Amino acid sequence: MSRPISRREMISMTAAGSVGLGFSRITGRWVPLKGNINHSVCRWTFPFLEIRELCRVVKETGFSAIDLVGPSDWPVLKQHGIDSSMCNGAEISLTEGWNHKEFHPALINNYTEHIDLVANAGYKNLICFSGNRDGMDDETGLRNCVEGIKKVLGLAEKNGVILQMELFNSKINHPDYMCDNTPWGIELCERIGSPNFVLLYDIYHMQIGEGDIIRTITDHHKWFGHYHTAGVPGRNEIDDTQELYYPAIMRAIHRTGFDGYVAQEFISTRETEAGKIASLAEAVAICDI
Repeated sequence: MSRPISRREMISMTAAGSVGLGFSRITGRWVPLKGNINHSVCRWTFPFLEIRELCRVVKETGFSAIDLVGPSDWPVLKQHGIDSSMCNGAEISLTEGWNHKEFHPALINNYTEHIDLVANAGYKNLICFSGNRDGMDDETGLRNCVEGIKKVLGLAEKNGVILQMELFNSKINHPDYMCDNTPWGIELCERIGSPNFVLLYDIYHMQIGEGDIIRTITDHHKWFGHYHTAGVPGRNEIDDTQELYYPAIMRAIHRTGFDGYVAQEFISTRETEAGKIASLAEAVAICDI
């Protein structure tokens, strides 16, 4: 009588057996990823997995990074040899950000603490947000962001930490968010004038907000320090059920000489845990140009 398969074995078998990754059913050998794209996955998209389980999924799938992980989970990542490719925890919220001066005292305190934490842990990237407009014009928002961010930028530069402001769409997912277009984000980067402040270019969000993804990446890649993915519409799998052709986008990113991370941030439509894990492996295969 065979014993039941454990959850750990299920996770390992699902990741390793997924189409196009890790183990070749033809040759019977492990096949490494090509190395042109540094893959990651956003922690919040797998809420049914404990962090140690997600670490195992990531390792079995063939890459070694997880996005949007805070200090409390870094010890687990280190135990599994996983990089915290985009650290979080310093922000107040997505809507309360650097564009409003009333949040500056708390943000300066938070980022001062977290920049040290990120650096001491050996990580590099720390996310930040503009916040919502709440009736504010773009120019005032730019000035306020510059004023606040520059108060922690020196510490980031000293410690080799890169602050990355994420671009969101304000049409569907984040109404009223200020950093909702590439030109505004680039203007902020130019005014701040430091390689330690760049943009997190979310392909899903900018397809909804602007389109013209490949041209934007080609022309403005020097301002982009990180990429997120998801299918449009729906923020689901990046397969042929949606409008973006990710292999071409990944080739465009690779042509720029980008050596940072591309993190999957889609919400799987699969019903089972095994199916959701398999969808991650499939997404990484699609992006592994």
